[in-house]
Amino acid sequence: MIRVENLKKRYGEKVALKGISFKVQPGEIFGLLGPNGAGKTTTIKILTGQLLPDEGEAKIKGKDPLKDREKLRPVMGVVPEQTNLYERLTIGQNLEFFCRLYNCNLQNIDEYLRLVDLLDERDTQVKKLSKGMRQRVLLIRALLHRPEVLFLDEPTSGLDPSSADNIHRLLIRLNMEGLTILLTSHNMEEVDKLCHRVAFLDKGSIVVMGSPEELKLKYTNRKMKVLIKNGQELEERILEMDSEESARLLAEWIQQDRLQAIHSCEPTLADIFVMVTGRDIT
Repeated sequence: MIRVENLKKRYGEKVALKGISFKVQPGEIFGLLGPNGAGKTTTIKILTGQLLPDEGEAKIKGKDPLKDREKLRPVMGVVPEQTNLYERLTIGQNLEFFCRLYNCNLQNIDEYLRLVDLLDERDTQVKKLSKGMRQRVLLIRALLHRPEVLFLDEPTSGLDPSSADNIHRLLIRLNMEGLTILLTSHNMEEVDKLCHRVAFLDKGSIVVMGSPEELKLKYTNRKMKVLIKNGQELEERILEMDSEESARLLAEWIQQDRLQAIHSCEPTLADIFVMVTGRDIT
């Protein structure tokens, strides 16, 4: 669905992208993870035909986002990081205007408003909406024409946990129906929850790429946390996974009915980012 090869972009003396390459398969949720200034938004803008790369190429379904913009318009939905709705218009008026631009069915509006629990707010002016509600309207707007691929730039930045969770559940549902999604984020938990694969972007370069599960296994320290009963208290022990001594202790604790829980000590995506870049994502 998406192919990026050796993409480079600079703004004056600042190098935004240093030659990144990746592919996104149909029906996949792919995440570009990195701090502000890593090159995430630049990548989205090139893929959606808003910027011309200095070198390399980007393709959506084999077509150039800039040269074939008109052909690709029905295929792509875009949710920008910054809200760009008409403040004085109602939710319904904003979405009706978009439907006319894209020549899509006006009945889609109520269908999606109902899906995100905003149908009762159809006649509310955008300027009166919370940030979470505005984000849901932006998402609906990007979906009205039934795109095949959805681009999301920091989709839940600044949202409260409840609003973010509503958007996450909707994205998972849409993906299960076949929608391909590329999102950028600096939220490790969000990427871990949503993405089939993720690329860590740092200072314009992809430093590591894979599924969250693959990355955690690759960078794990092969240790486990064990909780055992010690009289009336619970004691926490850290054991090596590949140790005969660990196996002996576990067998002993099971026989003594002392073993309460076992947890792998796999790193989080945030831990892995620090390992491979030497700095925190924030």
